[in-house]
Amino acid sequence: MVALDGVSLAIDRGEMVAIVGPSGCGKSSLLNLIGCIDLPTSGRVVVDGRLTSTLSDDALTEVRRDRVGTVFQFFNLLPGLTLQANVGLPLVLQRVPPAEIARRSAAALADVGLADKARAFPAQVSGGELQRAAIARAIVHRPAIVLADEPTGNLDSRNGTGVLDLLRALASGGQSVLLATHSAEGAARCDRTIRMRDGRIV
Repeated sequence: MVALDGVSLAIDRGEMVAIVGPSGCGKSSLLNLIGCIDLPTSGRVVVDGRLTSTLSDDALTEVRRDRVGTVFQFFNLLPGLTLQANVGLPLVLQRVPPAEIARRSAAALADVGLADKARAFPAQVSGGELQRAAIARAIVHRPAIVLADEPTGNLDSRNGTGVLDLLRALASGGQSVLLATHSAEGAARCDRTIRMRDGRIV
């Protein structure tokens, strides 16, 4: 079975792009390739100027850690850590000083409207708040590329609009934003929309 077939795509710095299509069409597979979670069996993936198939495991880890921010569809927050500690994890991996981690993770939570939930644990907040915390974690280390898999899927309209405003601001600041979404509003906020079906761009 082929997850992606003949996909050719370039995303510029400062561009916000929506990928739309039915479930199973290849949206998440494409995000995983760009995010260096998976490597292609054929073809080329270049992320921030680096050809991923030629990178060592350590270099791939460095790209994932430093250059890419990923908003996973199912959050992937650690249940034993507070929201602020979860958000600060990318900075811990970068060995940022603790005081700077605290400052930047608090600021990222404030950006997504969760300043008052910093000390809460994942089990103590709603699905929408988990979603926003996952977004804060994806942007706290100021990555070159933000990959968002259904980032507004668990949010009401007000919070969804706030998240789209934040992603739009990131793109305006020079970061690349790739949004896999079923949301017509989300796609409308992007610079362009790519439609997929059966692993192909249509």
